[in-house]
Amino acid sequence: MALFNELKRRNVFRVAIAYVVVAWLILQVADVILNNVQAPTWAFWLILLMLSIGFILVLVFSWVFELTPEGIKRESEVDRSESITPQTGKKLDRLIIGVLVLAVAYFAVDKFWLSAGRDAALIEAALEEAGVQAAAEQASEPDAADPDDKSIAVLPFVNMSDDAGNEYFSDGISEEILNALAKVKELKVAGRTSSFAFKGQNQDLRLIGETLGVQNILEGSVRKAGDKVRITAQLVKVDDGFHLWSETYDRRLDDVFAIQDEIANAILQELKATLLDEGTALVSTARTDSEVYDLYLLAKQRMYERTRLMLQSAAELLDRAIAIDPEYAPAYAQRGIAALLLSETSYGEIPHDQSQAQAKLYLDKAVALDGELAEAWAGMGLYYNGPPSQPRKGIEALERALAINPNLINAGNWLTLAYWQVNRLTEAMALLNAIKERDPLYKPALGNRAFQLVMMGKAEEARAYVDGIEPFMPDDIYIKLTRAWIDFSEGQSAAGLRRIQAALEQQPTNRAAKEGVNQGHYMTHQFDKLFDDHYSDFYIRALFNLGQNEEAMIVAQQQAAVGVVAPLFRFLNASDQSGLLIDYLEERWPDLEAFQRDVPAAILGPGFGAMADVALAYRRAGNREQFVDAMYRLDAANREALDQGITCGCLKIVVAGYHSMAGETDLALASLAEAIDGGFITSAKISLEFPFFRELDGNPEYEAIQARMIENLNRERKLLGLDPI
Repeated sequence: MALFNELKRRNVFRVAIAYVVVAWLILQVADVILNNVQAPTWAFWLILLMLSIGFILVLVFSWVFELTPEGIKRESEVDRSESITPQTGKKLDRLIIGVLVLAVAYFAVDKFWLSAGRDAALIEAALEEAGVQAAAEQASEPDAADPDDKSIAVLPFVNMSDDAGNEYFSDGISEEILNALAKVKELKVAGRTSSFAFKGQNQDLRLIGETLGVQNILEGSVRKAGDKVRITAQLVKVDDGFHLWSETYDRRLDDVFAIQDEIANAILQELKATLLDEGTALVSTARTDSEVYDLYLLAKQRMYERTRLMLQSAAELLDRAIAIDPEYAPAYAQRGIAALLLSETSYGEIPHDQSQAQAKLYLDKAVALDGELAEAWAGMGLYYNGPPSQPRKGIEALERALAINPNLINAGNWLTLAYWQVNRLTEAMALLNAIKERDPLYKPALGNRAFQLVMMGKAEEARAYVDGIEPFMPDDIYIKLTRAWIDFSEGQSAAGLRRIQAALEQQPTNRAAKEGVNQGHYMTHQFDKLFDDHYSDFYIRALFNLGQNEEAMIVAQQQAAVGVVAPLFRFLNASDQSGLLIDYLEERWPDLEAFQRDVPAAILGPGFGAMADVALAYRRAGNREQFVDAMYRLDAANREALDQGITCGCLKIVVAGYHSMAGETDLALASLAEAIDGGFITSAKISLEFPFFRELDGNPEYEAIQARMIENLNRERKLLGLDPI
């Protein structure tokens, strides 16, 4: 008690309180200044360390020394009767009160007035460092139609950490906030690809909003240091640049999930006041260990690269995450998707059967852990898309994923592929149009939408679509691939081959580019140049044209083993082995109803053309009942595709084949002429690969059509410096 009284008499307590209050004010001012000058993270901690050391020194000083009228003296040298510590104490009281008043005033001004401006300055400084300046105040009204008020884009948060390698973390935080908002069904959220396309660019926020079709933009910055993280975010209204909301979060990494939820829910609360229904549910993020989450974010960023090495790295990171937290469902979902993408039929080298089995285990685990995880159901849909394809199961899984998260772009794109496999083409195009509106720069849907437009005879619209996207991703491989497919559709095989070869040089392991080069070489009859690709239909056709039937048979059987039977059926008929086709069919399916259920005769599916070959095989075998059944199913599938706007050459060839087998020569020739004059190329003798035209051999009109095809072929070969055939 005597010590306490002595500390009180010497004003040690008062000095301590005064020091703490002044130090707090210094730290607040330093925090603002250091952030605005983009000082390194350690600068703030250095000031804090110095103030902490100073605190100890001040306490010792106040105990040892005393302030007197003659100046500062050691306490032991001051006569107690002459001590003025009571008067000094009163002065310290007034100082403490004054500093506290300043502190309260600062807090009020900072919270209710300067906060938005301070955070705006912080973000603007960060964006200027990245080359992206938000000049909303200087922008004019957009010319385009007003976007949906219930819409938002989440721009990639700027990495303010000392380590540039932490950029994956800031990108990941941005994406997770985007995903949380995307779960709100009534809110339009611009897709990741399009939002992230503006990363590192000097673009006006109004231009970004107009491009993405949104009225609100969330931007921010992330500073990660050790186990601490600072996230600054602000919500900006696009049309006038008004800051609707802003906040800064200083937390430990263990709290990063809470920060993401707070940001997402703060935005929902802000929008709810004017735009969203009061009943809009708040969002929450699945929790895990901070190390696991770090691995998960890094893996997701690498998966977007869609290259074998990056996907392998992502799989390894996800394996590490699962080993630490075997209950974290999102890691299992992404690991399953990575396994599918690493298949030899996709971007990797894992045997297809092994890839499928591995993926199913991970996806089943993800669904078991969290039955409401949209990514898990999306991955399950991709798995059922095959090969071998089970489109109805795929549609069910993908529609469930979109019911949970209607803004999940991958699920929408994969659902398009599933719809293709069952001839639901109108729904597929509606989905692709919705993706175009929500995430216009999403690359996979770019190619798929252009491809379906081409199949509908809208090549010019497809070109205009690509023209509008190309400025945002110039020299991108997807642009080259898409333009090449458009060229091929119109018979411009030389131009298409040059584009696709440039794409392959840019990314030598890209399987789509390899398949495109095979298509270009096939269309220009450079059969000996095709890649040895056992999942390429064009490779089988090239082998057949080279007379290498034994090898063609092996490759066709390999494709059939994974559910793609159309190339095998075409080869068996072309090589006059129709009996083997019937044997293969009847050993596996009890009737044509069961066959069509497993192998839909869809124009954009892996079973396209198979029913025409089934009909031809039964016709050759003299089985009229089965021939008529197959012809009925073939005609229904053809009409279904035509009714949905498909006009491509490959459909016209099959329609011509139907009419030829039905004895309707005039209709067969008319449809065949449309296909050939539109640029369709096959073997030098059309009936070699499509034997349902053999009865037309010698027909003058048919021979004239074939001559026009050779003329078109030689025109393209000449452009490549090749001799005519």
